[in-house]
Amino acid sequence: MPNIELYNEDCINLMSKYTDKHFDLAIVDPPYGIGQDGSKNKTRTGLAKAKDYKGFAGNDLSAPNNDYFNELKRISKNQIIWGANHFISKIPFDSSCWIVWDKENGENDFADCELAYTSFKTSVRKFKFRWAGMLQEDMKNKEVRIHPTQKPVALYKWILTKYAKQGDKILDTHLGSGSIAIACHDLGFDLVGSELHKDYFESANNRYKLHIQQQSLF
Repeated sequence: MPNIELYNEDCINLMSKYTDKHFDLAIVDPPYGIGQDGSKNKTRTGLAKAKDYKGFAGNDLSAPNNDYFNELKRISKNQIIWGANHFISKIPFDSSCWIVWDKENGENDFADCELAYTSFKTSVRKFKFRWAGMLQEDMKNKEVRIHPTQKPVALYKWILTKYAKQGDKILDTHLGSGSIAIACHDLGFDLVGSELHKDYFESANNRYKLHIQQQSLF
């Protein structure tokens, strides 16, 4: 049984508690600083009624500052950072291995893909998984959307399979919907995750607990 620790806490405060290179891999999805706070994140197609999300807490509209990335590098051996194309100058390290998530969005004005910087030295890799409002790649196991920047569990499972090894300790500083917690639990990885926004933290934590309960039933 993996050890999953989820905290309703500021990520800088959380990271300050850990020694250098405590985590084997940080997989993080910080705010991109592009002006979306959830309250404005409506569907941009005519296929379904827009879902209304709560705005982010505190200064989450802004991309993390240099202190965040310095701490992230200090406490983790490797990093995968979503949205780094918006703030690569703050990281700032070159990488030959970016992850491309092709969301197969169709006709709307959301981005066709999302990019993640990695500290690994391999080639660029692509994960193709439809994630367009009510349309999802795996409609038989459709995920309830509880967060405006929610990513599918399948994406995190793919990342863990490709870039982590059994026994690795995983860190997520911006838990969001908690998809990574479900992926880590299913694949047997220890995880420490934090989420500043109280409502989103409670939703993610409840989602994770429900997943465990459903697994125990079946």
